[in-house]
Amino acid sequence: MRLGWLVACAVVLAARLAAQDSAFRALQERGKTAMGVDQYTSAHRFDPLPDGGRIVLVRDSTDAAGVATIRAHLQHISRAFAVGEFAIPGFVHARAVPGTRVMAVKQNAIRYVFHPLQGGGEVRIVTRDSAAVRAVHEFLAFQRTDHRVGDRH
Repeated sequence: MRLGWLVACAVVLAARLAAQDSAFRALQERGKTAMGVDQYTSAHRFDPLPDGGRIVLVRDSTDAAGVATIRAHLQHISRAFAVGEFAIPGFVHARAVPGTRVMAVKQNAIRYVFHPLQGGGEVRIVTRDSAAVRAVHEFLAFQRTDHRVGDRH
């Protein structure tokens, strides 16, 4: 009886892991569509900072076309976020992304600044508004989890 229960638990766990992997693959594919680069060969970082945070996306710097695509994407999202438009993260994650509602409402209190980096770039998110900082941190924490880049902070 106990062995049958263990086998049933193993089957359920395997099914859940397969579904998670399938969901992650779908997220990666939507990310590739939205960002223009393979998510498996690019590296994301979502760092909270006292005055907001930063989104970093890089890949092998010898891939000049991929680096140019990343930079164009990050410049695009910095402009979109600045006007309260968060459709791209919603598309990539296939749901409303935590923090974006407040970030949209507080759009005039947040600056989004693109900086090129070797192999890609970053969008620095800067605000002095405490509610906006909390929303940015919520957004970045969700991104770290969903993109499986670990909780560095």
